[in-house]
Amino acid sequence: MILVTGATGFLGAELTRQLIAQGHRIRCTKRDNSNIPAILLPLSGSIEWVDADILDLANLEQAMSDIQQVYHCAAMVSFSRKNEDLLNDINVEGTANIVNLCLERNIRLVHVSSVAAIGNPKANETASEKNVWDAYDKNGVYAISKYRGEMEVWRGIEEGLNAVIVNPSVIIGENVEKSGSGQIFSLVSKGLKYYTNGKIGLVDVQDVARAMIALMESNIRGERYIINAENYTYQRFFQEILIANHMHIKQKEIAKWKLILAAKVSVIGDMLLSNSAGLSADVVTAAYNQTEYSNQKIINAIGFGFKPVSESIVNTVRSLKGN
Repeated sequence: MILVTGATGFLGAELTRQLIAQGHRIRCTKRDNSNIPAILLPLSGSIEWVDADILDLANLEQAMSDIQQVYHCAAMVSFSRKNEDLLNDINVEGTANIVNLCLERNIRLVHVSSVAAIGNPKANETASEKNVWDAYDKNGVYAISKYRGEMEVWRGIEEGLNAVIVNPSVIIGENVEKSGSGQIFSLVSKGLKYYTNGKIGLVDVQDVARAMIALMESNIRGERYIINAENYTYQRFFQEILIANHMHIKQKEIAKWKLILAAKVSVIGDMLLSNSAGLSADVVTAAYNQTEYSNQKIINAIGFGFKPVSESIVNTVRSLKGN
């Protein structure tokens, strides 16, 4: 039997759907207050749902009984420094719990990390799996938590864990949630007039799930793979979202100092009113990041092919309108 953690999330739900389509027996963990995603409701008869928090070791031990493979998708995504402790609890301690049980029970693991855990490349170089993590002070709280979580998996691999790590870029596609990458689409679709001078890696959720399954079923172990379809500038990304919405808005580049100022106002508002606009220093840094990510390793390893990002953008917009 296969266990999927985080199956109520965007990626976990798509992964579960594909595994069921292939005829696998699936058990999925969820928190007791989580809603089952709409795409999995018609498949409820094929899923064994268990309420198990990855921080609750006793419940997790029960959830992992009679399991041969684990896809660890459960994670927290936040760029707010006020969530630093919770990020470390879920993304680091929770991953350590999964790793330890997989080690103890000889279970094969595919762990979902992030390109945020990839080290920054040198100027004018493309980031690859060979990049080495640099100083913590150059990275935000989310990136640090994903890096530390990935280190738990590498620690397990050194101890004999049979595991593969995937590092997806920003995931988009059908059935996207209104949080996460869906927020970008919603913001642009409301008539955003500005873009930042940065770059972003994008990949379709169906491709990430396909890659994870292919790697799980391979003989590969002790490796990490960047899962990134294409690198976009934010200007191109926003324009394609507008086009998919049949909107014609002439956007302008926003100066970094203006966004920094807005982030400071957002932080002050959060402190005084507990009503943050969601803009933080880490978000500003990401908005001007110039990193491009290579996908050559997974292409070479399993001959993987990616869906065009332009198609994924159209599907994402259509999905959000349908929701």
